[in-house]
Amino acid sequence: MPDSPIPPRSSSNDSPQNLPGSATEPSPNSSVELTPAVIARVEDGVATSRNPFVRSRIEAALNEMGAIATGASDQRVSGWFRRWVMRRLLKTLFRIRIENQENIPNTPVILTPNHLNHIDPFLVLASVPSHPYYYILGDARTLYNKQWKRWLIGWAGGVIPLERWWKEEIAVVEAAQQGNEALQALATSIEQDVPNGSSIQQLRQIDQAIQVFLTRGDALMVFPEGRLGEVEGMLYRPLKRGTVIYAMRAGVPIVPVALIGTQDLYLRKILTLHFGQPLHLPQQKRPKRLDIDAAIAQLEAAMQELLPDDYQEPTGLKLGRSWLNHLFW
Repeated sequence: MPDSPIPPRSSSNDSPQNLPGSATEPSPNSSVELTPAVIARVEDGVATSRNPFVRSRIEAALNEMGAIATGASDQRVSGWFRRWVMRRLLKTLFRIRIENQENIPNTPVILTPNHLNHIDPFLVLASVPSHPYYYILGDARTLYNKQWKRWLIGWAGGVIPLERWWKEEIAVVEAAQQGNEALQALATSIEQDVPNGSSIQQLRQIDQAIQVFLTRGDALMVFPEGRLGEVEGMLYRPLKRGTVIYAMRAGVPIVPVALIGTQDLYLRKILTLHFGQPLHLPQQKRPKRLDIDAAIAQLEAAMQELLPDDYQEPTGLKLGRSWLNHLFW
């Protein structure tokens, strides 16, 4: 993400960009066409951030992360029961194909799927073994933006929410800064009402909680693209550094995952999960930048290799398409 709408960086080692998961981590991919649909999405995102029920759930989850970071236990249902519920829901709607599930170790691990749709975390949870217990690191507002999600996630637990500006919101703020008066009011709302992910305390608590999870035998699911991809079979680059930093600090393997077919949903569509070979990175409590960059390149190559080169969207009748694509957003 571009740096311009984010508060100025500090040279301190505690600055947000030095913590995994930081929304201030730069990316050269910043162009967003501000169409009416994009503006409407941004307005929905701001409204979600203002929603008192959403704020309450996010704050409760963040407070829980802070408590876990200091040694407290967390509330969660059993991994087996959570997986059973997710499977019952998704197998009613889709046909799910799982390939090479044996590549997932039964020890602490980080799964790194590509990201095409908001159904993706639910699909992965429905498809992985119930042990170890998997935590999801994801965007706070899209995890809690609907009542059914707040109920399901609140019941099941296992969510690590990241508060950050979306790429569309960054584009709106940049356009307003460059003189687009029509977007001034919306940009002001974003700056006032949407947390931008620069809270060092929150990022440190999340980082410490993740280390607790991996150390005590749990597992983690991270979408290293940091946003939804736009094309089946293609990754959104560059991948975020946090994934490999977590793995190197904890000394746990990364299993790349290819999700195929999830960008456009309709009833009984085949959704495929392809699990790759585990990547074993050198353990380092303070990973060096060159080692991080090398690990990111290795992960990117492993994920891309699992994705199809010439994905073709099925033709024919697509029942429930509009409903399902909006259900998980």
